Order: sequence, then C-alpha cells, then structure tokens
Amino acid sequence: MDKFVITGGRRLEGTVAVSGAKNAALPAMAAALLTDQPVLLHNLPRVRDIATMGRLLAHMQARVEFPWHQWESAAKTGSSPGAARLRAERISHAEAPYELVRTMRASVLVLGPLLGRTGYARVSLPGGCAIGARPVDLHIKALEQMGAEISTEHGYIEARAPLGLYGAHVVFEKITVTGTENILMAAALAQGETVLENCAREPEVTDLAALLQKMGAQIEGAGEATIRVRGVEQLRGAEHSVIPDRIEAGTLLAAGAITGGDVSLLRAEPRHLTAVLAKLQEIGAVIELPAPNSDAAGLRIRGPAVPAPADVSTQEYPGFPTDMQAQYMALATQADGTSIITETIFENRFLHASEMARMGADIAIDGRRAVVRGPSRLTGTSVMASDLRASAGLVLAALVAQGETTIDRVYHIDRGYERIEEKLCSLGARIRRVQEPTRG
Repeated sequence: MDKFVITGGRRLEGTVAVSGAKNAALPAMAAALLTDQPVLLHNLPRVRDIATMGRLLAHMQARVEFPWHQWESAAKTGSSPGAARLRAERISHAEAPYELVRTMRASVLVLGPLLGRTGYARVSLPGGCAIGARPVDLHIKALEQMGAEISTEHGYIEARAPLGLYGAHVVFEKITVTGTENILMAAALAQGETVLENCAREPEVTDLAALLQKMGAQIEGAGEATIRVRGVEQLRGAEHSVIPDRIEAGTLLAAGAITGGDVSLLRAEPRHLTAVLAKLQEIGAVIELPAPNSDAAGLRIRGPAVPAPADVSTQEYPGFPTDMQAQYMALATQADGTSIITETIFENRFLHASEMARMGADIAIDGRRAVVRGPSRLTGTSVMASDLRASAGLVLAALVAQGETTIDRVYHIDRGYERIEEKLCSLGARIRRVQEPTRG
C-alpha cells in the first residue's frame, strides 16, 4: 500500500496543467453503453476510477482502448492527453459485479444506460468514500416512474424494462448529480418526453449532455433546474473532449495559497470555479484571470503571507463545492483568526479534522460545523487518509507543516487525482511516494 512522505515549508511556484475531470469522464464512459458505435473521448485523467470503469465496460464485452503511452507523452510535454476509444457493439453481461465496483460509487452510472438500451441491468450497490450516506433511492424511484421494475437484494439493484422505458415527469426530492446523469442517459432512449425537475446544475452534468447531444440525443435545459429529454430510437457514436477538473484546479490553487506561493494553471476553466475563486480572494489571495476573448488559458494565484479567516458553507453548484471542503479546512488552519466551515451536503465529511488535529490544528467539530482557529503551527507526523478529498486536505496541511509528514492509504487520492505528487513537485514541493512491500 503506497504512502506519501512530505517535507513541508516550501513555497510553491510555477505552472502546471489541470487534468480532465474524473467526475465528467466517468458518466461519459458510461454513455458509451447507449450506442453500438464508437465513442472517442479526449482528456480523460489517468486515475484509478477511470481504469475501474474501463474494466467494468470490458466486463460487459465492450471494446476499451486506453492509449496510456500517449498520456505519458502528454504529461511530459503539457499537451492535451490522448483519447480513449470505447465501443459497446454488443453487451453480453449487463451486470456491474461487486468485485469490480466496490471502490467506486460512480458504478451506479451504468444502471440507466444498460436499462435504456437492453431493458435489463444488475448493478452492485456502490462503494467509494466513507463520507456518509449517498443513497441511490432517487435513481430507483425515477426509473420506476419510467416503467422499470426494480428490486434490491443481496447487495444488488436488479432492474427490468422488457417493453422499454417511457417518458415521465420526474421531480428529484433532493438535488443529485449522479441521479441527474443516470436518468438523463436513460431518458435519451426512452419512448416519449421525460421532464426532470430539481436537477443538478454542475458542469459535469452539462458536459454529459453535450456528449449525448453529439450522439443524437434531444436535450434542452442542461445546466438548469429543469431538463427536457425527447427520447430517440437509437444513438450514434461521437467524439468529445472532457472538461477540465475543477476540483483538481481548486486543490492546486489552494496549494498555492496555503504556501504563499505563485502558481499558474493551464487548461483550467475559471467559469467553473466562481465560488472557490471568490473565497480565495476573501482570504487574501490575488487571482489573475485571462483577459476576455483572449487565447490565454488557465489562471494564476498569488497566495497571501498570512490568510485572513473566512467562513464557508458547502452548497450544490454553483455554491462552494463539498469536494473542496477538506482543502479549505487545511487553508483555514493557517488563517489569522477563526473560520467556521459548515458541511451541508454530507453528514460524515469531517474525518480529516482529527488527522489535522494530530498535526497541531485547532479544530472543534459541532455536528455539521467545524470551528477552525488559526494560525496553527503544524508539525509533521503520520496521518491516515479516509477518503479522496480528505487525502488532498492532508497533503495541503503537510505542505506547510514543519518536518516530515507521512500520509497512509493514498490509494484514495489516486482514485481522483492524476499524479498529484508529480504536479506538486514540479512546483517545488518535496513529496515522494513510498511503496510498502506486500505482506504474505
């Protein structure tokens, strides 16, 4: 099991490229199940979840081609990464087994495409990060409204629609990103019109809709609270470039801010980072955006000598993302004053706070609120990552801690960040990956 060993105290400077968005790439890969023609995807990040989804599609007898060598070259030159070619000409196994998907919640995204195209799906209840309940009941209820017969037993969702899905009026009781994406894909091949209300507005949803439209889907309103989908008989292949990862971009910006550094990002999309950029400016960072109508890409941050305290509350997009909460908590430990962080999305997403406290942070948890008093003198120690974004938060804390910090279970961070240690090292950080021998 790999670990990171980080020596803190280095100011980050330089330019680094942002990878494609994992949370946009995964539904795009699932969408390839909706057609028997090739789907060519560009800008997929080389992370564990992408490889897992590739194995899942291959299990269903789809052809999956990952030209990793092109991505190796792209990483060295900073050019746009190579493409992945997917073709589900036939789907022999409409099943997502537990053994393949136990570490990845996004596996549920194959439920809608499989049911829409084949009329049958058997999908393991998803795993992923230990950050609280993320039920799939909203997916199930919507698909039942569209005519599916669904049962859940022995850890699996089994769905049947022998006569196909048909359009329905679906109102999500709670905003759900994967639920919106799943039903969007199912509705693309359903009979008639489907109206989805209280939809997620994340850029990843809009990106999926853009791909589906290239494939021939008839979709209106993506990126808004109400989406209309008129089902078609079949979809065609398409070529699509996945959007940049706004959470990776936010993490790298926070790394620049916490070290008082000067960091520029290539292939970042400022429009997807409005709430994060506003909060970074509030704590004293200087943000430089490309000029309007300029060909320049990305953005630049210059961190403050000492961050100012600022409260934050996580919200659905376009609010401050829950996936940036752990990184912001690390930043708040260095602020000159008290910051209150309120987590409104997940009920168990402060597991990283106790690990930061072991490093010297002053953090008090009260239900869904964390009170962070700073500035704290962090010191290196051994800590353990509990989930993907907690890992990133601990990395940021380690960047400013005195001495050496060891972060165990970095397989979490490998699920969603492409070579984060190499990117940070290119900016001047001291990070090395250590592989522990497997015990027999």
